[in-house]
Amino acid sequence: MTTTTVPHRLWRNTPFLIWLVSDTSKGLAAGLFGFALPLVTLIVTGDAMQAGIIGAVAGVVRTLTTLYGGVLADRHSRTRLMVLGAATGVVLSLAFTLLALGGSLTFTTLLVLTVLLAARAGFFDVAGESALKQIVPDSAMGRAQAANQARDAALQLAGGPLGGALLAVGAWLIGAAMTFCHLISAITAEMLRRGRRTASADLAREPEPEPGPVNEQLPSARPSTSAIAEMREGFGWLLGRADLRPVLFIATIINLGFNAGLTTVIFALQQSGHSPATIGWLSAGAGAAMLAGAAVAPLLVSRVRSGMLIMAGLTAATLGILVISQLHAPGAITAVLAASVLLLPALNAGLLGYFMVAVPTELLGRANSASMALSIGAMPLGPLIAGFGLTWIGSQQTILACAALCAIATALAVGSRGVRSLPAEAGWSAHAMRYTAPA
Repeated sequence: MTTTTVPHRLWRNTPFLIWLVSDTSKGLAAGLFGFALPLVTLIVTGDAMQAGIIGAVAGVVRTLTTLYGGVLADRHSRTRLMVLGAATGVVLSLAFTLLALGGSLTFTTLLVLTVLLAARAGFFDVAGESALKQIVPDSAMGRAQAANQARDAALQLAGGPLGGALLAVGAWLIGAAMTFCHLISAITAEMLRRGRRTASADLAREPEPEPGPVNEQLPSARPSTSAIAEMREGFGWLLGRADLRPVLFIATIINLGFNAGLTTVIFALQQSGHSPATIGWLSAGAGAAMLAGAAVAPLLVSRVRSGMLIMAGLTAATLGILVISQLHAPGAITAVLAASVLLLPALNAGLLGYFMVAVPTELLGRANSASMALSIGAMPLGPLIAGFGLTWIGSQQTILACAALCAIATALAVGSRGVRSLPAEAGWSAHAMRYTAPA
């Protein structure tokens, strides 16, 4: 007698849908603030370097707090941390709204609020990312990540024009929208927490299953150990994986180059007299391209080797920044940017999906935080490169320097066997089993 495995129907997975609403609401709040912050800072201070300093400090805080956020995610209930993080976002967003209404936004208040929001994201967002493995089975993880990429593209598509329209009314409206988004995130996260608590109670009444084999090479999170020791476990495990290690360093360089380039473009357009609404369409164009890319991402992830997707996506991003360095019109910049990000949804779906399959649940918080810290660790330099570069050498030379960083990341990917060997979705589990963390 043969049995057939019914594919997991992702859109009938109620906990995943609730998680998606919560994560999307939080993402929209972050997107609105990320879009508005440099523009509000430039409006308030008139100084690109001060805008760069705020972004850089926030990036450092986000990186450092993310490391501890991974420890929290492995020690405590991840859904409870999601609720707490969203509630904190409500309070901070409301504070931003009140300061904007009172005309009290200055370099100092913007710096303090940005640092607090960055710390909120670092401490609590890792829990939300890690909770996904407890909600979606490995067999559907690629599709779940593709859905997340489509969501991210939709947010980028709507976030720019929406942020520009809200900011045209006033910064206070950005804060009000952020408050509403974090409130929705908190409510849905609480729904998810209660649903998982009910499911756990039902499971506790069922007969205890037979114990399975134990992988003694996998470290476990023990609250009795120090946070520093647990962080080291996460980094040690992740850096010991030959399939994941090279990708992390490549991601650090490409994130620095690409994001610094885009930040330079935004600063230059604002200083050239373009309105926030016009600049918002830059994000909208990229979002539309990523939404189109996300539509075909499930097909690409299942049929194309993830290593090939990574190299193709990096090449497109590098060429895009290089061409943008020669452009000045917002429409032309938007068109080139859209072409350069078309493959990013498939690239990210494959890379993140494989990561979630390869990392055990009990280690996922710390592995996620280590991965995020390495990938965003250089990003605080992005706003500084943009701000000081515009002041010292001009926009074109600054963007060319960013294109050079992207080219370095692409060359590393092409020359890395670890990157080239990553398979398509069907081979993820078997491929992950070939690698072991150091004992």
